[in-house]
Amino acid sequence: MIPQLVFYVFATVLLVSATMVITARNPVHSVLFLILAFFNAAGLFLVAGAEFLAMLLVIVYVGAVAVLFLFVVMMLDIDFTQMREGFQRHAPIGACVGGILFVELIMALGNWKMAPDTGIAPLNGAPGLTNTAALGTLIYTHYVLLFQSCGLVLLVAMIGAIVLTLRQTNTGRRQDISKQHARTREDTLVLVDLPLGENVLGNGGFLRPHTSYYENAVPGSYGSGGQAEADKRETGA
Repeated sequence: MIPQLVFYVFATVLLVSATMVITARNPVHSVLFLILAFFNAAGLFLVAGAEFLAMLLVIVYVGAVAVLFLFVVMMLDIDFTQMREGFQRHAPIGACVGGILFVELIMALGNWKMAPDTGIAPLNGAPGLTNTAALGTLIYTHYVLLFQSCGLVLLVAMIGAIVLTLRQTNTGRRQDISKQHARTREDTLVLVDLPLGENVLGNGGFLRPHTSYYENAVPGSYGSGGQAEADKRETGA
């Protein structure tokens, strides 16, 4: 009785939170409801005895993916008024697509029948193995090539996304690592004994490093070239 009650509680909260994800007006609230849905889905996995999938859902999706969504939504300056301007113009197309999907769902549900309850035989793994150990043994033995192939596909997708979005512009400030390592403490740090009661301007103004920060920049990056000459003119070097 208790497992069934827990299942219905988790399932109800999961459905409600999933509905709020797509109906909430505030995108931050949508992400928070998504996190709640992930937690309840993890609870359903625990009820089913799949503790590895439950912890994977919490650690990967809640701890990484959902938090990333939250950061992106909060950092982006989205003008929702501008987004709603084209709603009426695209409403007929959206209504047609929604109507087609609704008809497909009706056809699918009309031909769906409940299979007779013949009982499901559980998979009996090696004695003494937990679900996590059995899953790891299965993936890294029988399906190791497929697992590695999935990793290669994700690696190629990541490299492709970087190549497609990377732009060589002068807005980034990149440092020459060899010059940075060659700098000494005397080039960047000056100890000055200032008397009390006098301001900075009365003691000669702000001090700058002996070598300009921009001289260590990679040629072509932001701040290199003209900025270094401006620093020299300002300091009278």
